[in-house]
Amino acid sequence: MSYRCLIVDDEFPARKLLEAYVTDHPMLEVAAEASNAADALTLLKNEQVDILLLDVQMPDRNGLEVIRSMPHKPQVILTTAYPQYALEGFDLQVADYLLKPFAEDRFDQAIQRAISLMEQPTNNTAQTTTDRTIDHLMIRADHKTVRVYLKDILYIEGLREYVSIYTADKRWITLEALKKLEDTLPADQFARVHRSYIVAKNRVTAMGNAHLELANKKIPIGKSYREQVQKWFT
Repeated sequence: MSYRCLIVDDEFPARKLLEAYVTDHPMLEVAAEASNAADALTLLKNEQVDILLLDVQMPDRNGLEVIRSMPHKPQVILTTAYPQYALEGFDLQVADYLLKPFAEDRFDQAIQRAISLMEQPTNNTAQTTTDRTIDHLMIRADHKTVRVYLKDILYIEGLREYVSIYTADKRWITLEALKKLEDTLPADQFARVHRSYIVAKNRVTAMGNAHLELANKKIPIGKSYREQVQKWFT
């Protein structure tokens, strides 16, 4: 699957750098480019755009005004040299905020976050995890898109805006919210046991007073999760 990106920046070198990053990414393509807000809004009306890479400071109107005026809202990643707009940007529910200059790996992390948000079910179309049949996760890690099969996952550890996904022989670090994974993973196979941990139920070998054991690792059990854990483990 390919996601279409609209690049909006009044500076030509900035547009070319973003174009190069988009071209390098295996899941992206350039839908169009614009150097000002007016052209961007026209393109948003006429083009299919999945991800909007949007500068904030532009001559005619700033990027935040563009977000408020959009006829439909793709996932927005703000790209700017000005950190003071971050709070307002996140209030407008942008996927990420890239502070110039940013490297390609940081760009890839922002794209992964935008893709994850697009794949999240809406309230109108959401199915419960028990209704869905998934056998793998698609994540962005080590500068590539990786398929991680659920049967191989031991546990997942949350690290602020990142998570570490552990298998028997590999640790994958990706930009993702633990809550999003909790909602995505089948509840009959995985359980949240702590604010920072999700475990594969069938990998747990023992339960202590305040921890679970699996693969020679002790996973803490959060107080608010203890009763739930006891129900499915005992």
